[in-house]
Amino acid sequence: MTEPRAFQSKLPDVGTTVFSVMSRRAAETGAVNLGQGFPDYPIDPRLPELVQQAMADGHNQYAPMPGVPALLEQIAAKLQRVYGISVDAASEITVTLGATEALFSSIQAFAGSGDEVLVFDPSYDSYDPAARLAGARCVHVPLAPPHFRPDWDRVRGSVNERTRLVIINSPQNPACSCLDRGDLDALAALLRGRDCRVLSDEVYEHMVFDGARHQSVLAHPELRARSIAVFSFGKTLHATGLRVGYAVAPAALTTELRKVHQYNTFTIATSYQHAIAAYLRERPDCGADLPAFFQAKRDRLAALLEGSGFELLHSAGSYFQLASYAALDARRDVELAGALIDEAGVATIPLSVFYREPPPMSLLRLCFAKRDETLAEGARRLRRWAQSRRTI
Repeated sequence: MTEPRAFQSKLPDVGTTVFSVMSRRAAETGAVNLGQGFPDYPIDPRLPELVQQAMADGHNQYAPMPGVPALLEQIAAKLQRVYGISVDAASEITVTLGATEALFSSIQAFAGSGDEVLVFDPSYDSYDPAARLAGARCVHVPLAPPHFRPDWDRVRGSVNERTRLVIINSPQNPACSCLDRGDLDALAALLRGRDCRVLSDEVYEHMVFDGARHQSVLAHPELRARSIAVFSFGKTLHATGLRVGYAVAPAALTTELRKVHQYNTFTIATSYQHAIAAYLRERPDCGADLPAFFQAKRDRLAALLEGSGFELLHSAGSYFQLASYAALDARRDVELAGALIDEAGVATIPLSVFYREPPPMSLLRLCFAKRDETLAEGARRLRRWAQSRRTI
C-alpha cells in the first residue's frame, strides 16, 4: 500500500496572529488590553435596533452577491458626499466580509504565480500571506521610524515588470502615518505605463487628525483607474464584530474582484446590510465626528503618559499610538511586550512583527479606541512599571 505523501503547509512559517495571542493572554491574566484594535465602549444603540428590525422584516436569506442594493446606493452617496466622486453603485462597489476579505479577494484576483506584490513595512499582517497563497512573491519596502514616510526613490528601485500590485495603507496600521497628495502623485508617476494595480487599504479613512484630510486613491484622477479601495463599517461604526466592509473599483476591476468574492464568501449577512443602509439614511454624516472623537482620545493617552519615560511618536491617523520604551528597557520589543503583560498588567503589540526585516527599534503599538477609564488604568499601570525600571 502506498503511503500518502507528508502534508506540506502552504504557509509553514505562519502561526497564530500576535493580536490573538496578546488578547488571549490579556483575558487570562486580567491585563488591560491596549493591544488588539477594538473599542471597549458601547456602540450606538440605534444600530442593533435596526438589525433587529431588519430581521423582523424578513431580511434573513441570501443577499445579492455584490451587496444589498440599498446599501450599495448609500455607499455611493457617501463617496459623493465625502470625496466628491461619482461611483456606479451596481458595477463599482462590492460588499465584503469585512475589509480583510476585500483585501484577500483583491490579491487573489490581481496577483498570481510569478508576480510580485509590493507592500510597505511595517505592514498589516494579512497582506503577505494572501500574496503567497496567490502564488506571488511579496516585496517588502521598509518605512523608517520615526516618521514612516515612503522613500519614492527606493520604491522606484523595487518596481519592475513583474510588479502586478502595490498595496498602500493610509492611515497606516501600525505606523500611524498618512499619505498626502504628493505621495499619491509620486505613486501615479511611478506606475505610469505599467501593467500594475493599486490596492488601497483605507479602513481608517475617518481617523485623520490635526486638521488634515484623508487622501483617497478614489479622488486621484490618475490612480482611480487602476485602484481598488477598501473600507470598513466595523471601524466607522465602532463595531469590529460586524465584519462588513466594501471594495470600490472601476467596473472592469470590480468584475474580476467579484469572480473571487463569489467563491470566497459569496454574500454577507443580509440583515446587517439592511441595518447599515437604514443607519446611513438616518445618519448621512456618519464618520464626520470621528476625527475629533479619536484625536481627543489620542491626546488623552499622551497626557496620561507624559513624563513617564515612554516617548510617544506622532500619530497622524488610525486609532493607534506608537510608544518608545528605549529610555526604560533594553529588551527586544517582542520580548518586552510579552513581559509587560506580567510585569505591568498591560497588553501591547510589538512593532517589529509587522516587518519582514525589522530595523533596530524599541516601539510598542497602543490602541486608544478605549473608554477613558481603560486608558487611565492602562496608563497608570505603565507609569508604575516605568517607575520601577528607573529604580533598578
